[in-house]
Amino acid sequence: MSEDMAIHDAEAALKQLFDRYYARLVYFAAQVVGCKETAEDVVQEAFIKYWNQRDTVAPQEQAIKSYLYASVKHASLNLARHQQVKDSYVAAMRDQKTMEESLEKALLQAEVLAQLHQALSTLPAHCQQISRMCYLEGMKNQEVAQELGISVNTVKTQKQRALQLLRLRLKPELFMLLLLLTQ
Repeated sequence: MSEDMAIHDAEAALKQLFDRYYARLVYFAAQVVGCKETAEDVVQEAFIKYWNQRDTVAPQEQAIKSYLYASVKHASLNLARHQQVKDSYVAAMRDQKTMEESLEKALLQAEVLAQLHQALSTLPAHCQQISRMCYLEGMKNQEVAQELGISVNTVKTQKQRALQLLRLRLKPELFMLLLLLTQ
């Protein structure tokens, strides 16, 4: 038999194997990799690998079938593992970004609060005490009045006085933040 005839027969045998096992192998690979298109690529690569190594595989159909399934299994598992590594990396980067954003936010808040505390410390003592209780501790006017034994109107007056003084001492954006706290 001529060499061309032998190649033609081998190609015809490969086509029969492909027709018989391709759909099964794609289904099998898709169960592992979770994507039909990727599974098709894996199976095609397995047939190419078989074709290139056909002289090392026993010529019985069962041996070829086992070779193809083993190739598809290993390639599919490698792809699945690789995807897990990529997914883990993406999740870790997302977590790191979230943590960095949280740290930046905490740093900004710390700086703003430090400037606010600095400005409050420049107020007259009674005005300072009422401002801290209202703005930093979140107490209501009535609660401050009861705790200090003064009238609610005195609390309101001292808060107004504090705001007037703080407007002069704080940068406009910090003062706006303070006003947001008072609402």
